[in-house]
Amino acid sequence: MKTPSPTAPNQLFLGILFAALWASASVATKFGVQSAHPLWLATIRFLIAGSGMLLFAYVVQKNNPLPKGIEWRRLTIFALLNTTIYLGLFVLAMREVSAGIGSLSTATNPLFISLISAVWLRRPLRWQEGAGIALGLAGVCVATYPLLGNAQASVQGLLIMLGSMLSISVATVYYARFEWRLPPLVINGWQVLLGGLLLLPVTLLVADFEPERFNATFWRAVLWLVIPVSVVALQLWFYLVKQDTVKASLWLFLCPIFGFAYSALLMGEPITAFTVAGTALVLAGLWLGRR
Repeated sequence: MKTPSPTAPNQLFLGILFAALWASASVATKFGVQSAHPLWLATIRFLIAGSGMLLFAYVVQKNNPLPKGIEWRRLTIFALLNTTIYLGLFVLAMREVSAGIGSLSTATNPLFISLISAVWLRRPLRWQEGAGIALGLAGVCVATYPLLGNAQASVQGLLIMLGSMLSISVATVYYARFEWRLPPLVINGWQVLLGGLLLLPVTLLVADFEPERFNATFWRAVLWLVIPVSVVALQLWFYLVKQDTVKASLWLFLCPIFGFAYSALLMGEPITAFTVAGTALVLAGLWLGRR
């Protein structure tokens, strides 16, 4: 009989912890955008998180390399897609959709990645992938339908959310095209900091600077998004992917469940039959797409 791996309990704990932390981003963002403009929330988060990770990488660890030559261009493009556009649009959308829908939409990322990679790499789209995408989109629509009538979601917000999902999917496929010399902490630190710097001019141009709105709720949201989400959850994700890419992606199945639980407990958002049915369709789409 095969002896169970001694690391199995650790993998289980780390996977659940990743899903729990990653799913919390939507609720934390929802709290933050109720205080200040969403772009200020995103920009401040990126600048703090990126600076903190790079400070740790270069001052505490000391032996990490700096990007060189073409790596700067690749990091900048990745930052633009993965941080500036994706999370910039995400925080804007969170003003107009519920936290639960934000978490559910995030879980559809693997389905969009399959579609983008098929188009970009010019490979046939497998029927399981096509059906998974259809089920995922149908699930989001079902879960969102009752919210459109009570101001908890808008068509405009859903379209902005769709744009953010497409951006991170393109970013993921772009990232996978290259062999990266830099360690994950350095890549993550630079792409978050560069993403914040790229977003800063847009924020200064379109978002009013109102210091009085940077209250305790805003800073609690920023700190949660910086430490548990941007630092801890992403490092857990890099670790899980390194161990087993396919198994790592399965932890995304838990994100909508955690997301709706947080939304109900912390935001008072209703969980209806539409919520359950929509989540089930998204999970079925993820399962089919993973096949």
